[in-house]
Amino acid sequence: MTSYARAWLTAFFLTVAVEIAVATPLLARSRASWPRRAGIVAVSNLASHPIVWFVLPGLALTASERLVASEAWAVAIEAATYFLVWPALGATRAFGTSALANGASLGAGLVLRALGVRV
Repeated sequence: MTSYARAWLTAFFLTVAVEIAVATPLLARSRASWPRRAGIVAVSNLASHPIVWFVLPGLALTASERLVASEAWAVAIEAATYFLVWPALGATRAFGTSALANGASLGAGLVLRALGVRV
């Protein structure tokens, strides 16, 4: 496994852990069990995170543009997943849940980076 793939895997597991902690309680209105909600959060990240790490860096974007594109992609894909799995949540709650969870995982990554932890 390359060091870049290893870094992605570490970042992916950190992202999933943070987003499960944030999104799973916010998805309670779905009436799905906690394990099912956590599983959907993990699957939605599996749909978004590899694109953020392996596709978007190859585009001719500045670092700021790449950050905006990455977060927009992740929020959109994950919100769409929540809404498709649980349409009764409504688009607003699905989007809000995704935005809050992604903000938390971005924040966690920025804090770790500021502390000198490489992820």
